[in-house]
Amino acid sequence: MENVLERMERIDAKKRIADFMVKEQMPYSFKVKYARIRAEEFVRECDARGLNYHVSVGGLDSITLFLFLKSIHIDAPGISVSSLEDVSIQRVHRQLGIERLKPAVHHVDPDGMVHYWSKPQIIQEFGFPVLSKEIAAKIELLQSPSEKNATVRHAIITGETGEYGGFQTDSRMRLSERWLWKFGGYENENEGTHYQIAPFKVSSKCCYYLKEKPCDDWAREHNSVPFLGLMASEGGRRAKSLRVNGCNYFGATTIRSAPFAIFNRQDILQLALDLDVPVPEIYGAIERKDDGTLYTTKAQRTGCNMCGFGIHIEKRPNRFDLLRERNPKEWAYWMFNCVTDPDTGEKYGWSRVLDYIGVDWREIPKQLSISEFLTGGMFG
Repeated sequence: MENVLERMERIDAKKRIADFMVKEQMPYSFKVKYARIRAEEFVRECDARGLNYHVSVGGLDSITLFLFLKSIHIDAPGISVSSLEDVSIQRVHRQLGIERLKPAVHHVDPDGMVHYWSKPQIIQEFGFPVLSKEIAAKIELLQSPSEKNATVRHAIITGETGEYGGFQTDSRMRLSERWLWKFGGYENENEGTHYQIAPFKVSSKCCYYLKEKPCDDWAREHNSVPFLGLMASEGGRRAKSLRVNGCNYFGATTIRSAPFAIFNRQDILQLALDLDVPVPEIYGAIERKDDGTLYTTKAQRTGCNMCGFGIHIEKRPNRFDLLRERNPKEWAYWMFNCVTDPDTGEKYGWSRVLDYIGVDWREIPKQLSISEFLTGGMFG
């Protein structure tokens, strides 16, 4: 069986990444033309394979993608689990005619009533989505040991991989020391370590049940493959995949197009201005600093309500602070009451998680009020 390192060598991944990163440094005008070429190329290949195509729509980036495709006469329908988005994003989705999907089905009761997964149910059953999707998935494996995942758990603690990983001794599978100290204790007996054990569960499954599965199910029903508003410049585990596989990918189990893969934040905001994209209120307006840098006057990024991915590196006032300002009752529910401890019956929430990973939440930052943030004071 070909291992990861052998595959990367076979496809000359280093050259692919280097070539891609050169394109990331090209001027805006080149990137827009390149995005059009890749999008049109994807459509032609889908037509040849008898596939339909759609846009998975969420926040400003994918809204811009949806309208960019319209502007080059690619009529791809948009789909979204809009209920997870901010209400201002939902309004734009309705304005653009985006098809609204429901989360994945949790169960069907004896009366035939369909019940869908909710975020509290997912957090209760699987755990909190915190730090990043990749880190959460690793912690989830540590918290759910089995004979089948023993090799992977060992790699998460030590960086040592098995045959499929090419027998590496210092792979990126290893959690950083910072998070090993907080979450590696489940393997103390096996690895002879003395790490801590978190007083809550962690999981990456929220995205799957609330967003990914509903969109995947819709795609199968409609024989359709997605355009995605992904950019390698955002980093994370998707960055390497985009740089290795390129904007368009036709794999054995995955087919997708990411026409904006070589874009950066400035490119997206400039294209949004050029296309006169309706900017959801949560972002404020797109404005330009004295040095020419574009920015949004309110939120810079959005995601699902009370998602903890990236919260440890987000400047305050962060997304939790902003919800506290907008809706104190909802904030209090998520912070203190969204989960029940199965052993003690105690109610708890994100306050326990944030305390454990060292993210302050008790006081609104004195150097900048949320009201100032919402009116653009952060960038004055």
